Amino acid sequence: MVVVWSNSAKAELKKAYEYIALDSLQNAQMVRDTLIDLTIELLEHPEKYPSDKFKKDNDGTWRAFEKYHYRVSYRILQNQIRIVRLRHTSKSPLNY
Repeated sequence: MVVVWSNSAKAELKKAYEYIALDSLQNAQMVRDTLIDLTIELLEHPEKYPSDKFKKDNDGTWRAFEKYHYRVSYRILQNQIRIVRLRHTSKSPLNY
C-alpha cells in the first residue's frame, strides 16, 4: 500500500507552506512535515480517523483529520491511501 496525494492536495500543501513561511520558515517546515508524516502513518492504521462527515453517501472509505487548523481528507482504496484534499479549517468545507 502507498500514500498518493492528488494534485490539488499537493498544491494546497504548497500554498500553506508558502503562506506560513512568510512569517516563519521553521513553522512552515514543521506544519508541512507533520502533515506529511501523519499521512504516512495512515499506512499502518488507515482507519485511525473518523469517517469524513462532509462526504455524501460515505461508504466508510472516506476519512478525514485535522492538525494545525488544516483538514486532510483521504480515501482508503485497495492498494493506496489517496489524499484527496487539504484545506484550512477557516474555509468552508465542500460537500462532495
